[in-house]
Amino acid sequence: MNSFLQDLVAVLGREAVVTEPADMAAYLQDWRGRYRGAALAVVRPASAEEVAAVVRRCAQESVPIVPQGGNTGLCGGATPLGDGRSIVLSLSRMNSIRSIDADNNALCVEAGCTLAQIHAAAVAADRLFPLSLASEGSCQIGGNLSTNAGGVQVLRYGNARDMVLGLEVVLPDGRIWDGLRALRKDNTGYDLKHLFVGAEGTLGIITAAVLKLFPAISESTVAWVSVAHPAAAVTLLGRLRGACGDRVTAFEIIGRNALDLVVRHIPASRPPLADSGPWSVLIELSDTLRGSSLGEVFEAALADALGSGLVRDAVIATTPAQAQALWRLRESISEAQRVEGISIKHDISVPVSRIPAFLERADAALKAQWPDVRIVAFGHIGDGNLHYNLSKAVAQDNAAFIALTPQVNRIIHDLVVELGGSISAEHGLGQLKREEILRYKSAVELDMMRAIKKALDPRGLMNPGKVLKQGEGT
Repeated sequence: MNSFLQDLVAVLGREAVVTEPADMAAYLQDWRGRYRGAALAVVRPASAEEVAAVVRRCAQESVPIVPQGGNTGLCGGATPLGDGRSIVLSLSRMNSIRSIDADNNALCVEAGCTLAQIHAAAVAADRLFPLSLASEGSCQIGGNLSTNAGGVQVLRYGNARDMVLGLEVVLPDGRIWDGLRALRKDNTGYDLKHLFVGAEGTLGIITAAVLKLFPAISESTVAWVSVAHPAAAVTLLGRLRGACGDRVTAFEIIGRNALDLVVRHIPASRPPLADSGPWSVLIELSDTLRGSSLGEVFEAALADALGSGLVRDAVIATTPAQAQALWRLRESISEAQRVEGISIKHDISVPVSRIPAFLERADAALKAQWPDVRIVAFGHIGDGNLHYNLSKAVAQDNAAFIALTPQVNRIIHDLVVELGGSISAEHGLGQLKREEILRYKSAVELDMMRAIKKALDPRGLMNPGKVLKQGEGT
């Protein structure tokens, strides 16, 4: 073991510095299996002070650092590059709930806390932390904030960025910024926390956060609805929001191919309706009041939509188990896709009103060139975020199709930008899209991003090769 690693052992202890290849393997590959890197070691500090000590030592030796949470990201943002020069810094041991202030609706947690752990802490205080992801049992809040995670309740509560009040961050020079303020109002200059939310660890390492809590949900209702086309789903969303206000918590669209994959590959899955039709919508309404008319209002709104022909068919869950079964169909789509191999994935957003145009034009453009392309479309139609994934059903054909990813991306991303959208809605850029943004961000935007990177990380040691091309901004 070289002197650099021996110094890390002296700071963290032998068990916290992982160097055996077999023990490191899980940290060096992303969840999808698309990216695999190499590293000098995986280090697992237990406090912000230990993180700072590691960062200072890395700065002295010019060793790059790849921060990693639960390693559930989908763009290779937490996977080291293949040069083997970096360390992976795992936050998993920093998993304490530091404090909870129910009167202030604030919760202070360390970066390694899983989302499920935070949900449980909020429930224990009769509160709600609304960030909701299928990976909640393994994803960690530091990673959620670093990627500005979205999830299924953005429609009502916003992205991760909207749920954070303060941060503790270890800067690239090893200093600790204590910004753990539980204030709703603090108008004293630049709001520094938002530099680090969504930065994917390229500007510093989030070690703790103060999160917003909300009133606990007392009643909720979930329905699975069949519609003929996405335009009907958009119209239904408007009607429901008019009838039910902000009690519309989630509004998810699921294409038939996505549902079929889940039924095929996820045990105990079955279509909720006898005729699911080409498109389904999963809707959740919730209320903080007990004994409200939530169910009646929802049923009346759906009955009106059925009567007008806007909705083809619908089923409302009558028990929590039924509601969970409906949500399981939606949350299992990514896992079902993974069973069938690699696809060309797009995490895009456009204004809600332009979702039908995007789907119609994108489908037509792709099928004109590849008539047998399989389009798996689903996502958070309520906030304009679609997951639009493409593959071929036959493995040999799919391998050739995946090789055409740059051409496919050009079709999809050009259309997204033409419609006023973004090529990355909630998964970040990571390694996957660091080249793509050079085409779609303006020169002014890129200059500002590079200037921020250079100001905070002039040597380019923080998660190099992610978000920006390696060497940019340094």
